[in-house]
Amino acid sequence: MAFCSAKEDLTCPICFDIFKNPVLLSCSHSVCKDCLQTWWAEQLIHSCPLCKRRSSRDDPPSNLVLKNLCEAFLQELSAEQKSSVQCEDLCVLHSEKLRLFCLDHQQAVCVVCRDSKAHENHRFRPIHEAAKENRGTLTKAIKSLKKKLEKYNKVKFSWDQTAEHIKARAQHTEKLIRGEFKKLQNFLRKEEETRITALRMEEARKSQVMKEKITTLSKDIVALSEKIKAAEKELKSEDTTFLQNYKAVVERVHWRPLLEDPQLESDALIDVAKHVGNLGFNIWEKMKEEVSYSPVILDPNTAQLNLEVSVNLTSVRFTETEMQLPRNPERHECHISVLGSTGFNSGAHSWEVKVRNDADWSVGVMEESVQRKGGILSRYWEIWFKDGEYKAYAPSYTDKVLSVRSHIRKIKAHLDWNKGRLSFTDADTKTNLYTFSHTFTERMFPFVHTKNKKPLKIVPGKVTLQLDM
Repeated sequence: MAFCSAKEDLTCPICFDIFKNPVLLSCSHSVCKDCLQTWWAEQLIHSCPLCKRRSSRDDPPSNLVLKNLCEAFLQELSAEQKSSVQCEDLCVLHSEKLRLFCLDHQQAVCVVCRDSKAHENHRFRPIHEAAKENRGTLTKAIKSLKKKLEKYNKVKFSWDQTAEHIKARAQHTEKLIRGEFKKLQNFLRKEEETRITALRMEEARKSQVMKEKITTLSKDIVALSEKIKAAEKELKSEDTTFLQNYKAVVERVHWRPLLEDPQLESDALIDVAKHVGNLGFNIWEKMKEEVSYSPVILDPNTAQLNLEVSVNLTSVRFTETEMQLPRNPERHECHISVLGSTGFNSGAHSWEVKVRNDADWSVGVMEESVQRKGGILSRYWEIWFKDGEYKAYAPSYTDKVLSVRSHIRKIKAHLDWNKGRLSFTDADTKTNLYTFSHTFTERMFPFVHTKNKKPLKIVPGKVTLQLDM
């Protein structure tokens, strides 16, 4: 058949049937017009189903050449099917027309086959009834498969976006890592230059002192050498002359008391211990001023789509428009919150959050197993600000309005997992707001909920140093 080799080229990539009214996209791919409209109805961006390139037109033109090819293909296919049907209508065993359908063997038979022993006690239907019934069954199956295919295409499109997000996020994260290391490298480079400069200044100062001492000592050596030469010359003179000059020579030799041996003063050498002793430790201790530590790091992969987490992962704010991010299993869908990156299943842990009182917010903890694809109805504990009131809230058994004299600006959470206590304190006034008592059995994750367009921030922790001697 002339068109068999090109059948794939005449098939719509969405419905997998021969094109019906194909349209031509700007990327040169073609799809059925109805299929494209159905596909676009589910997408935010009108893009090609094959290459995902954005379409430059919302109403792409018809592909008349492809349409004519498809019609010619269908006409030739119909002619071949008609000729084959004439042969297929006859029973291969009895050359009788196939008029019945055996329900037990699921095959078309003639009246002779019906009366044969092979089909004894079998159930039969007229060909047209069986065909109609089976067409309906097959149509339902095809419809179900098409729905499944549509879902798969949607999932694939979502996964394609996720793959792009992974690549973009990796590049962005690499940029942040390099930026942080560059800051540290600049600090180390400046610290190195400062310490090398101090060493060279000490070297120059002490070298100058030694140079002056050596110069003075050299002059003394010359003067002393001349005295020695003069005295030795007198030793070689005649006795009368020697004795006549003896008194003057002795006075010159004892012009001043004999010099003591030259001695170095203390602190003359380079103070190596000062420059390199515990060098790495001292630099690290000074580096504490250049770095910060956050007791809770927010996990952007858990943030509801209306929340924007800061680059350093320590603050979050609300946005009116949902961000285009993957709907991964960890992400909250309804609860407008973001979790900390680390959960706690033992020990005591504290963190503080700077809050604002011009929009709803809550600070607390929730269990690791809480489902995140719907509204969270239980298994979380929080201090909640809403409509000007502060509440201690833990559905479904705690909903207490708190008596607070002044607005809270900074709230401290303290979780003692082993003792089963979660307390909240006004960090500025040190006033206890509320303490929950509960036997925790799961890993607990800090969370921040906010509808404020200005950020709520995790307060940096203090870095301290303790030496074990």
